[in-house]
Amino acid sequence: MEGILEQQRALHEERERLVETMAQEMVKGETSKSTYRQQLNSGHRIKIMQDRHTEVCGRLADLYEDKDNLRRQDIAALTNGPFNEFYNRLRGLREYYRKHPEEVSVPLSVQVAAFSRLGLGNTPSRQAAAGGEGSAEPEEELLVSFSDEEAHGRFLDLHLLYEKFLNLKGIVPPNFSYHDYLKGFFRLDEVPRDSKNTAAYRQYVEAVFEYLADFLFRTKPLTDIRAELDNVEKDVDSKWSKGQVPGWGKGLQSAQSANQGVLLDLRSFSAVEEIMELGMERLKSALMALGMKCGGTLEERAKRLWSTRGKSPAEIDASLLVAKPSTAQKNQEDSRQKELAVLEAKVMHLATLVEQERKLTEENVVRKQARAGQEREEEEDDVVNDEEDEEDDDEVIYNPKNLPLGWDGKPIPYWLYKLHGLNINYPCEICGNQVYRGPKAFQRHFSEWRHAHGMRCLGIPNTAHFANITHIEEAVKLWEKLKKAKNADKWKPDAEEEFEDSAGNVVNRKTYEDLRRQGLL
Repeated sequence: MEGILEQQRALHEERERLVETMAQEMVKGETSKSTYRQQLNSGHRIKIMQDRHTEVCGRLADLYEDKDNLRRQDIAALTNGPFNEFYNRLRGLREYYRKHPEEVSVPLSVQVAAFSRLGLGNTPSRQAAAGGEGSAEPEEELLVSFSDEEAHGRFLDLHLLYEKFLNLKGIVPPNFSYHDYLKGFFRLDEVPRDSKNTAAYRQYVEAVFEYLADFLFRTKPLTDIRAELDNVEKDVDSKWSKGQVPGWGKGLQSAQSANQGVLLDLRSFSAVEEIMELGMERLKSALMALGMKCGGTLEERAKRLWSTRGKSPAEIDASLLVAKPSTAQKNQEDSRQKELAVLEAKVMHLATLVEQERKLTEENVVRKQARAGQEREEEEDDVVNDEEDEEDDDEVIYNPKNLPLGWDGKPIPYWLYKLHGLNINYPCEICGNQVYRGPKAFQRHFSEWRHAHGMRCLGIPNTAHFANITHIEEAVKLWEKLKKAKNADKWKPDAEEEFEDSAGNVVNRKTYEDLRRQGLL
């Protein structure tokens, strides 16, 4: 029932409302301390509004082009008889709602505002039907799904790709673990070129590309992945003819020259059995050098090679030669290899965009390998509840009594605070007037570094004699008293050392020396 002009007006209004809603969403995401889940949902909401904005602009462009000439007819009808056109449309609206009495038109403002509430537990249609209001507080829900291993987009889940990689022939080194795979799954330019000519390898690279592109879409919705991949494709196109693409050399010619093989001088052999002793790989190389078929058993290869003894390349039987590919086949093969090179370059570029997640995944795998089964389950629970922990960290803890914090970061109960005597403060002058809360901490501090350093500065040994002494004056007095007692107990040779004279009299050393100097002995 709406005319072209009314449709254009509605589209213009929707576009302006979308731009305003996106701006508000961006400002809210920058100013508020949102969790990782909220930031992820905010990005997806903006992405959905961007897609809708692009769709609206496309529809507006089509209407302005006016290929079916309806816009001109609408303008002409309003110009010639505006009142007649008005009453005709009013009559049409009344007739429409007479036939559909239960239909309710949702305002455009409510429809656009519903995009900003995506992920809060209701879909846009439900919220629009409810007038944009909910009876209960909506719960934050992710707009995209993640596997348990991905932990809401924090880590990569490459287990399926790792199993596909293990099934590739000629590429996987021995004892190749999942941790090793995480370190270098994106280094496709280091894969041997001969191993890339299989369908399994191409399927593997396509699977890696699809996963990384999907992971980026879910975790970084505002990243223009398509533009990034277009730049990579243009870069490979410019380097392919020059042979500068990593891992591919100079295109198809280099691959053919790498498989030319090495000629073998048959004049030094007298029988087929002697040639067979060289092995299958050496015979294959010699046959490739002559442009001959190199398949079959060892005996077949040796007989095929022995048949060329003493012949020039022109005299070799044509049935034994490999058919040379035509120009069309060469172009087709070169195009196929170029497509694979472009796909590899895209994978390596996408891997740089998820470098942070890859490193976190590598650390997470190492951490899991060092933990027991129960500890892994507890760690997974911690990852799932990480958003709630972030919200708790941002909140101001209510602690009016200044109670100590427990293991969970919250104040301990007041009865426990009183039980341990934490309400009693013990100052120590020797520790620089440091205050210790509770008798347990006070007794423990006598054997800690701070008290030992204070005693060392006073020149007093930190022994058990000075336990429970916290004042410097008391410690110095006790040290003087201990030194006097120690000197009193010290052995004095002049008074305690005994001597005996010729008459058998026992005297101390001092008396003996005096008598000896007087000549009385």
